[in-house]
This record gives sequence, structure tokens and C-alpha cells, in this order.
Amino acid sequence: MSATSVFKPWVPNWAIIAILFFCMLHSMVLLGVYTSNITYSASFLDVEAEDLQFSLCVTYGTFLATILIESRLFKFFPPKKYFLVIYSLAALTFVFNVYTENFSLFIILRMAEGVLMALPWIPLRQLLITRFKSKNAVIIGFTINYSALLLASPFIMNIAVWLLENYDWSYMAYGSAIFQILCVGLVMLTFNDTRFHKKMPLYQIDWASYVLILTSILCGTYFLIYGEKKYWFDSSQITLALIIAMITGGLFVMRQILVKRPSLDMNVFRFANLRTGFFMFLLFYIARATLNMCHSTMHMVWNWEPSRVAHVQYLNLAGNIIGMIFAAIMAAKGVASKIIFIIGFSIFAIYHFWFTFLFVPDASLYDIALPYILQGVAVGTLFVPLVLFTVSSVPDKYAPFAGVIGVSGRFWGSTIGFCIIQNTQVYLQRIHFTKLSQFVIPEDPETQNRIEQITKNFIAKGYNSDDAYKLAFKQLTGSVSKQSILLSNMEIFTIIGYGLAALVVFLLVNRHLKQTFDIFKNRVWGS
Repeated sequence: MSATSVFKPWVPNWAIIAILFFCMLHSMVLLGVYTSNITYSASFLDVEAEDLQFSLCVTYGTFLATILIESRLFKFFPPKKYFLVIYSLAALTFVFNVYTENFSLFIILRMAEGVLMALPWIPLRQLLITRFKSKNAVIIGFTINYSALLLASPFIMNIAVWLLENYDWSYMAYGSAIFQILCVGLVMLTFNDTRFHKKMPLYQIDWASYVLILTSILCGTYFLIYGEKKYWFDSSQITLALIIAMITGGLFVMRQILVKRPSLDMNVFRFANLRTGFFMFLLFYIARATLNMCHSTMHMVWNWEPSRVAHVQYLNLAGNIIGMIFAAIMAAKGVASKIIFIIGFSIFAIYHFWFTFLFVPDASLYDIALPYILQGVAVGTLFVPLVLFTVSSVPDKYAPFAGVIGVSGRFWGSTIGFCIIQNTQVYLQRIHFTKLSQFVIPEDPETQNRIEQITKNFIAKGYNSDDAYKLAFKQLTGSVSKQSILLSNMEIFTIIGYGLAALVVFLLVNRHLKQTFDIFKNRVWGS
């Protein structure tokens, strides 16, 4: 079947590329609209910040499970009807969310959104790649595909912050629903009723494997997100979640080994470079999680307004664009993946070491701009090459399974990264707050002088002496808390910086990366 035939003949190629890119943003809207500003969204939904993080992981985890069965569904339906149903249902889920006050029901809707996010993701990328006749079509297609994933976040956050500050949380959901309706209109306008693949039956979908892996993912996510909040194994819920995750995960693996047509062929793990790619994805996303520490510092320590924090992310966006263009050019020129990884992770390490010295009580945009952009450059440089490296590290028949492993690396890397950062911050901040508090006891003469000075400042503003004293002591305690946050951030950034430097050394001595690049080059260029 000609790839061109799924589009109406009057639609120019440049318009098809633009429409496919726009429709790809559907997945980012589903994934990030409620977590673009967790603090604001949590207050409007009357839930904790961890609950919203869990809802994000539920959507992403359902996405991961669904891509195991997505190809069967896409091959059964004509593309036009397939996309129309998906975008229409996505719009309905956003409308339902507006009227949903029960968090359990909200989580069910987020699971549905994870399914709707996964179904069009790979088909849109396949259609996009067919629009390029260049020998670099795969590189261009993957770059556009994953640039939608990277670049949409700052835009979504800025729109969400503006809506939350000027209107109501429901407007954010309604706006997301309107976006889905626009996608429906574009599909109706440009697609015809022709099939992209030969029709395949649905009876071969392994629903048992789907239920097992989805249960394992959701329970494992619950364990990682809520573990610290519920005091880990002191909670029967956390213990039960881990047991269920391990049992269902084990049953899923056993089933894949025993069935004739597995959803995920376990033989894919026999290839060393796939394991290397998965490992690098984990480290990449754990290191990427530190960017949220920068944003929380801007808000909690430097007292920047949410709108300013949102606007600053455009600097990081500029870095992403620079990095992706740089990586695409190097890949097109045949530069080995190993060199790209060394450059990208080296920049990532520099960002962490540099930002370590910027965790001070007050900082200006001028101080943080360059390392903040460098973080974006590092992410942009690494993201697409990591995807291509993982997919091309196995023979052709295992390529779809390698893609799933890459997505699982991104999912578990981001989830484990959140867990590690959250728990490490709580542990280090508790230690530093305890130590620093020893120097601000009321009996200490220096502390008394500081409290007295601050109290006078509050009295001068019109407070009575009792209230002024309470506010002074509260401000002093707040200063200690902020200092403990800064010290903890410095230590975390330093440790991750050394970890990234160690990874660069590993890449320098690894002998298998060059071989994988040669395999990828032969597939793309046929030489």
C-alpha cells in the first residue's frame, strides 16, 4: 500500500508533515497538562503533589503497556477512523475530568488517557517517516517525533500557569479538549479512508500479558511514588503493592517465554548494547530529574513567581533545540553514537557541577542562564541518539521490542529518578535542618540578637510585640529550612555530576558502541 494514499491527493507534503507534527502534540497534552504545574493543579484538585505525580506515572505506565498491543489495533482499523475515534475520546476524557472530584475516578480517566496517548504515537511516526525521501528519513522522523515530546512541555506549562492565574483549573481541561477537537478536524480534512496496512484480526492480541504488565507497572509505580510518604514497609499498602508488582511482573516474563507469539520477546535482552542503551536511559532520566530541583529552588528559595519560573523554561527550550539540531547534524554526517553520547553526557556533567555553586540564598536570571541552557543542550543532544541507538542495537525482527525497552527505560528512569530525588532530598534536608538548628537555639546570644533585630523590623511595620516576635522566629526558622534545601541540592548535584563523569569514562572505554552504530548506518543508508 502506498503511504501517500492515506492522505487526500490535494494536500501538499509540507502540510502533511506540519499536521502530523501537530497531532503528535496530542500525546504531550495528555501526559503533561495536569503536571505542568503540580502545586497549582494539586490545590485545585484538592490532592497532594505526590498524587499528581502518581497520576502522571499512571498515564505514562499505561502508555508503556499499551504500545505492546498498539500495532494490532492500528492494522485492524483504517487510519482515518482510528485517529478520529482516539482524538474524540481524548476530548471526552478531558471534559469528564472537569466534573470529576473523586481522585480514584480521576486515576481511571488518567489510565484511559494513557491508552489514548499510546495508540497514535507509533503510527504517526511511521506516517511521518514516509513523508521524507531523504536517506536520513529515519533520523528526521525520529527527531521531529521526539522534539514534540521535549519541546511541548514549556509551552504547556506556560499556558497552564496563565490559565490557572487568570481563570480556573477547568479552563485548562477545556482548552486541552479543544486541542483534541482540532486534531479531529485536521484528520477529517486531510485523511481519506484508505488503509495503511493490510487488515489483521484482533483475536491474537495477548490481553493476559497486557493485564499482567499493566498491573505490575501500576503497583511498582505506587511503591516508588508513595513509599517515603507512607514510611515504606511500615505500610501494608506499600508492602502489598511491591508483592503484587513482583508477582505479576514475574508471571508476565514467564508468559513471554512460553507463548508462541510473545508481546515482548525476552531474547531481545541477549544483546549487550540494548542493555547498555537501557542503562543509559535510566541514568539519563535520573539526571534529568534534577531540573525540577532547580524549579523548586526558584519558587521556594528565590521566591520567583510561578509565571516567571514558567517563562524561564524557554531558555531550556532553546537549549533543547540547539542540542537536537546538533545531534541530527552529527548523526546525518555519520558521527559515531559513542562520540555523541560522550559530548552529551559531558555537557550534562558540566551543568550539574556548575549549578552546584548556584544554590545560594539569592540568584539572578543572569547567574543561572548559561548552565540552565546547557541542561537543555545536553538533553537535546542525547535524547534522539539514545532512542536510535537502542532500536538499532538488535536485528530487524527485534526492533519493535527494542523500542518498547527504550520506552520502559524512559518510564522507569523518570519514576525512579523522582523517587531517588524525593527520598534523598527528604533525608538530607532533615540532617541539615537538625544540624543548622543547633546554631539558632533561643539561648544563643547571636540568635537572640538576630531575633531582636527582625522583631524590631516587624514592629516598625505595625505589628505588636508578640506577633512581631513570633514572625521573627518563624522567619529565622524559614531561613534555616531554605539553607538546608540549598545544601541538600548542592550535594545531590555533586553526586550526580560525578556519576555522569563516570559514565563518560565508561563510554570512552566501551568497545561495543561503534559496532552498533555500524549496524544502524547500514540500515538507514544501506551501505
